[in-house]
Amino acid sequence: MNIPAVAVASLAYPSVPTRTSVALRSIASYLSLPGHRPPPTPPRAPSTFSTTTQRLRLDGSLHRHMISSSSSSTSNQDGSMYRNRGGDTSAGGVYRESRRNYDDDDGKSIVVREARILALSDPNDPNNEPLYSGTLPSGCTLVGVGSSLGDIVRREDDGMEEYGGDSMTTDPHLDPNVIFVSHPRPRESLVELLDAYPAVEWIHARSAGVDHIVSDVLSERYSNVRMTNARGIFSSSLAEYCMMACSYFARDVPRLMRQKGDVDWTQYPIMELRGATLGIVGYGDIGRACARLAKAYGMVVLGLRRTASSSSSSSSSSPDDPYCDRVYGTDGLHELLSRSDYVLVSAPLTEQTRGLVSREALSRCKPSAVIINVGRGPIIDEAALVEALTNGTIRGAGLDVTTVEPLPGDSPLWKLDNVLLSPHNMDMTRTFMRESTEFFVNENLPRFVRGETLLNPVDKSNGY
Repeated sequence: MNIPAVAVASLAYPSVPTRTSVALRSIASYLSLPGHRPPPTPPRAPSTFSTTTQRLRLDGSLHRHMISSSSSSTSNQDGSMYRNRGGDTSAGGVYRESRRNYDDDDGKSIVVREARILALSDPNDPNNEPLYSGTLPSGCTLVGVGSSLGDIVRREDDGMEEYGGDSMTTDPHLDPNVIFVSHPRPRESLVELLDAYPAVEWIHARSAGVDHIVSDVLSERYSNVRMTNARGIFSSSLAEYCMMACSYFARDVPRLMRQKGDVDWTQYPIMELRGATLGIVGYGDIGRACARLAKAYGMVVLGLRRTASSSSSSSSSSPDDPYCDRVYGTDGLHELLSRSDYVLVSAPLTEQTRGLVSREALSRCKPSAVIINVGRGPIIDEAALVEALTNGTIRGAGLDVTTVEPLPGDSPLWKLDNVLLSPHNMDMTRTFMRESTEFFVNENLPRFVRGETLLNPVDKSNGY
């Protein structure tokens, strides 16, 4: 069989991703052409980043140092970066972060608009190093860092130097249009920054929850400013905690510890998770990550979410989501609680979810039920929860969050044997905050400068 020369050329240079070359490579494989060995793809030159420094003298003494650089990072052979975080794109909960080619056909970066970034954050936070280091995507500039309008600092070759917030308006081209938020209490400072810099069009939160950021002022006065968050970065570790908490009570770990202390070898029956029902209040990204692990244990999974059917008697399971057996609307809470052996609260804190798990809701639970909260403390009526734990309305609780944090020393939760407490740290892996910053730098910033849709949009009026 004769193959045209153009076909051989397409086979010899497979780097051109055309339909013809793909088809011809399949033909070549089928025919087992003797001696056909496509030359290896030449290795790409190692990526480097260039740093452009621009200094503007203000009032004879003040400078601003702008850092702009092309993106560079180490990736796998297929051009992707893998992280053991909470994505759904691969087995085992491995978070896969796509690394896209942001060049046009001539190899030049495509930038449709610049990103001038102001970081509302601690300048010395090592987790923000991907933002401070200068390894930003093309078209991106860090113009300031600080925890408030009057505390903004700028980057200099020899470190950080303070400058007043008003000086940032001297050159309109330097006004920030992007705010990166990693401050623990940013609500008032964020509004001040938005008032001072009307060019801001996008806010990104390094956290998944935004209840500490959003406000009526932000939603109403700045409704046109987009917001995104780090949803998905923390899901894997919280899902592991959820299953640990379920096993903690199923195996009666408190009894194990007591018997060890008493040198007591008494055997006792345990419960298994296989066949048990996990009800998830707030079936979002974290809830779905928990459902995926629960299914691996053989559990039945029920979910509740605002956007599901409004009828508690109906279900809205989807073939695209094999992890949840039934999804309820918001009025299906009591039915979900009555059917669940374990209840995971992973909803965001909003005006609608505050106090959602009330005394009445807890009364619908099985006496053997365990409540696990990884959302926000105020979603559960804490006084009613203590009462339910004390009088046997429910079996136990696993709490990574509480209404007041740190939990006050006089809280009865400290002394209840049927409570598993953790100091809001079950997503605090050694790298989680840095990975959250990297998500902003590597994923959403390139999308912003290219005019593409941003990942993880937040509805400020809904609070998530």
